Amino acid sequence: MISKDGTFLPLLVVQSCGAVIFLAVVVLWPGQWNLARWIGLAITVPAAPLFLASRYQLGQSFAVTPQARELVTGGVYSKIRSPMYLFSALLILGLMLTLQKPYLYPILLVLVPKQIVRAHQEAKVLEEKFGDTYRDYRKKTWF
Repeated sequence: MISKDGTFLPLLVVQSCGAVIFLAVVVLWPGQWNLARWIGLAITVPAAPLFLASRYQLGQSFAVTPQARELVTGGVYSKIRSPMYLFSALLILGLMLTLQKPYLYPILLVLVPKQIVRAHQEAKVLEEKFGDTYRDYRKKTWF
């Protein structure tokens, strides 16, 4: 796949393949299709492409540590400041509901607060670099 700036993004290819495998696991997992499983599928199916879209739209601004390379405000980022965190949490929730393994739920109790902290760290870095532009963007978006 080619990013907006024309560079090859092997990580995005790996993530796309992972999403396809993830969706296959969700759909093909053995067991009864009860309400929890249908809810898991209903969460996972839209979350996967939205996660991949947000990753693609972030382009070269993607980093493991908080960095301010570019302020991405288009696409999914026009409504949600940290869509990758949101949609990855939803993907995990969808998988947990599909697997129907309640002992996995504490993973979300660790993951979600960690992602909220990371989102705040990123917000500080972006605000330091982009100032009023970032503050205006924050007013127009969620999380």
